[in-house]
Amino acid sequence: MNLALLLLLSLTALALGYWFYGRKVSRLLGVNPENPTPATKINDGVDYVPTRPAILFGHHYASIAAAGPIVGPTLAVFYGVVPTWLWIILGVIFIGAVHDFSVLFVSAREGGKSIAEIARKTLGKKGFIFFVAFAILLSILVTAAFLQLAAVALTSTYHLEGLNLPIDQSMIRTDIIDGQHYAKLGGIASTSVVIITLLAPFMGYLLYRKNMNIGLMSALALGITLLSVIIGFEMPVTLDPATWMVILSVYMIFAAWLPVWLVLQPRDFINVHFLYIGLFAMFFGVLLSGFQGFSTDAPAFNLGADSVSALGWTWPFLFVTIACGACSGAHSLIASGTTSKQLANEKHAVTIGYGGMLLEAVLGILVTLCIIGGLGFAEYRSLVWPTNAAGNFTTGNAPLAFALAVGKTLDLGMGIPTIYGTIFGILVLEGFVITTIDTIIRLERYLFEELWATLFDKVPAILQNKAFNSALAVGLMMLFGFTNAYQTIWPIFGTANQLLAALALIAVTAWLVQKARKAYFTAIPAAFMVLTTIASLVLLLIRYIDRRYWALAVTDVVLLVLSIGVIVMTFQYVYKFRAGLAIESQTPK
Repeated sequence: MNLALLLLLSLTALALGYWFYGRKVSRLLGVNPENPTPATKINDGVDYVPTRPAILFGHHYASIAAAGPIVGPTLAVFYGVVPTWLWIILGVIFIGAVHDFSVLFVSAREGGKSIAEIARKTLGKKGFIFFVAFAILLSILVTAAFLQLAAVALTSTYHLEGLNLPIDQSMIRTDIIDGQHYAKLGGIASTSVVIITLLAPFMGYLLYRKNMNIGLMSALALGITLLSVIIGFEMPVTLDPATWMVILSVYMIFAAWLPVWLVLQPRDFINVHFLYIGLFAMFFGVLLSGFQGFSTDAPAFNLGADSVSALGWTWPFLFVTIACGACSGAHSLIASGTTSKQLANEKHAVTIGYGGMLLEAVLGILVTLCIIGGLGFAEYRSLVWPTNAAGNFTTGNAPLAFALAVGKTLDLGMGIPTIYGTIFGILVLEGFVITTIDTIIRLERYLFEELWATLFDKVPAILQNKAFNSALAVGLMMLFGFTNAYQTIWPIFGTANQLLAALALIAVTAWLVQKARKAYFTAIPAAFMVLTTIASLVLLLIRYIDRRYWALAVTDVVLLVLSIGVIVMTFQYVYKFRAGLAIESQTPK
């Protein structure tokens, strides 16, 4: 199975999907370039700002692309190359990209309202509360999983032999574990993260207060990153995972309510350079290694007892494990939260919404190909799905597997030493993990504030306090993050994420029905995702009860109740709406 051929086939399929199905969805939605957008009608210079499509695409893509399409495919490729590849390609064309595009379009048509507000319009106050509560639960799960992933990445080590380094090398600091020399890869990333975070306010000041030239700031961002890595080689920060989780949690409390220009935006600005460079590096690494004849020994299908024991049945768990690589409900919060308020023309929605999600799938495909090409299947399994002496699966290190796969792919394809590519890979992942937690914790604070405003006629002062709501979000993250390994949280996070996408598609379908438009292209994906995620929640509930994961079991039940509630309310709405149309048609004019 040649890597270059698989990559070119993937890009061709995604391009055809954009050209044919993306344009078809655009016609069905009723995109009209002459229709003024909220950005052009309001244009307040703060939230509603008409933005050039190229700039808005970059902002939107940097917001939606995070650790999900990296970790999800890394875990799911254990099912085999073909199932993973097929779901990413078909899932994104017919579900994920349709979800992002349709939510962006409907939000723009509704004056830039959030998906929860759109649900309020069709499903009422109760529907709005259900959506907000669901989004809060999803936020808790994703931040808990990513907190664990951050701690794992920041403490990762790997034996020198696997990095093609001799024992007497002096390039990187090492530890001796069981008689073998291990490079402190996570320590380098830790130093880099600390330096970038400390310098973020300085970058923010130059960018957003002094309005310095973007090109100059990009060069400075890359310079800071390079300097942080050089210092990391000399002075790696080595702490245990629990200590890192505490430090990150304390940092998040402040980052969630400090002005966005001070930490969040400058960190995003630095990390987006990593994303683009990472995409290009992985693309050329996979392509050139394929041209040189490298293939993979990973099985096309691995649907036997091993994958079922590790992950669960292929359906539904393949779909929820890959998560953001094919479809992500969290995107509905971004598309309807910020992007729709900056859309200058409706005709740009297909490029930004549909095209942006396709590019995220490209990241998922590149991760998959790096994993199966850079790592042999045996090494992949030992890193991501290790077993103990009894043959039971234990917690693996997906961040290290991804970083090492990038390092070996760049070595095979471009001749870049494995050590440099591996450190680059771990920095790419770590930057996005922490930035994602930053963003989601802040978003969760907003959601709590919206929820309190809806539940109380007069909101208590403590619930209006930004620091309190930030601490509440972080505390819930810590509750789940400290008591569950990321591989335990990932299935229910992926399920909640995909289920939110299904509920967003349901809200869009209700909107289309209200407008008397065809809705099959959102209704069918919504139905499939509802069946898949409900099945996953039921199976996970049995697993959590059996293993006495009580916090996750309670969360699972709440997700089930909220999702079933939204589904019932939608059916009631559609029934009443159609009944009203029938009565209206029979009334004499």
